[in-house]
Amino acid sequence: MKNWLFFFSSLFITLVTVFLVGKWLGTFENPGYVLIGIGTWSMETSLIAFLVGLIVTFYILYLLFRFLGWLIRLPWQVKNRSKNIKFNRSQDALIAGLMGSAEGKWEQAEKVLVKHASNSGAPLIHYLTAAKAAQSRGAYDKRDEYLKKAATHAPGSDVAIGLTQAELHFSANQFEQALETLTKLHSMDATHASVLKLLHQTYQHLGDWQGLRKLLPTLNKNKILMETEIKKLEIDAFGGLLKQTIKQGNTDEMRLLWTEIPSHIKKNPDVAAVYFAGMINGGLGAEIENELIDTLTINWDETLLLLFGSLQSKDVFKQLEIAETWLSHHKNDGLLLTILGKLGLVCKDYTKAEDYLTKSIALDPSVQAYRLLGDLFTTQGEEHKSNKCYKQGLELASSGVVSQVDAVLEV
Repeated sequence: MKNWLFFFSSLFITLVTVFLVGKWLGTFENPGYVLIGIGTWSMETSLIAFLVGLIVTFYILYLLFRFLGWLIRLPWQVKNRSKNIKFNRSQDALIAGLMGSAEGKWEQAEKVLVKHASNSGAPLIHYLTAAKAAQSRGAYDKRDEYLKKAATHAPGSDVAIGLTQAELHFSANQFEQALETLTKLHSMDATHASVLKLLHQTYQHLGDWQGLRKLLPTLNKNKILMETEIKKLEIDAFGGLLKQTIKQGNTDEMRLLWTEIPSHIKKNPDVAAVYFAGMINGGLGAEIENELIDTLTINWDETLLLLFGSLQSKDVFKQLEIAETWLSHHKNDGLLLTILGKLGLVCKDYTKAEDYLTKSIALDPSVQAYRLLGDLFTTQGEEHKSNKCYKQGLELASSGVVSQVDAVLEV
């Protein structure tokens, strides 16, 4: 529109100028003429007529060349216009697909995304979103097909495609496939935050504690997780490795692994309890007795106390003395009193054993305390008292079972 306005404006100004020039030339006796000769041919005209003809010829040629230029550009303009229309449709399709996915219309979103992906400026987003939609409706074959198409239409986007693929496998509980993809991505970029986060989660779900252990330094170095999260992962990894060695029954490997565990992890009662329980079950309780005592002294823990009471010490009398030193700081601990009663019974110090077990029952009745006190009375030949203790222990155990059943029924 602006071009045509400029054209007619210039034409009007030119005609006015020619008119004024003609008026001016008319004031002379001889307004001038133009003679053109070519061979035997010649043409003579007035100056003003020549100027008018020249101007008219210029504008005709201008229009002609403009028209020829338009004809030459026409196929490209048609093609470009068609391309723009397809591009705009693909953008609308992308928006519609994203909306459909958000609204749970998986199949509809999938179709519209794939249909217009080839004409989009971002085919990667189309195919990745379609893959997520396909998985949401359980079409895993389609999901994998779209991921392959994404790789074909968006070369150089290996990390984005691989990460999406791993996330989809992970959310579908296909942890082995997720691990395979994440391992490749980790080899491509060992510091990628999203890859590292998903990789450690995959190791946890697979129970691959050795893999998680090897990944911990990288997670810590790159500040991928907070310090508290790193410590929790360390506890999970080393605790898991200890449990695996216990299942294998390899005490030598258990010892070696324990020496490799950082000291701050060893102090954790949960990890320490796994190691000490494994050694005790392997018949090596005497070997870890002193370390168990040191750990329990620093970190008072019920599980560790139970393990201390269950190990076969080389010197039971010393074991009893050590337990009694804890009583000054934990005099209201019913479990400690029960352990003391048990050790007193083993040492055949029946007076002390009865005293501790009676105090334990008065403070916090337990089935174990009643059973030990019943055993004590049986040893002393007091059948009536022993039967009473066993009965009270059974009643306590029964009430506990009833409470658990009631809790289940309420749920």
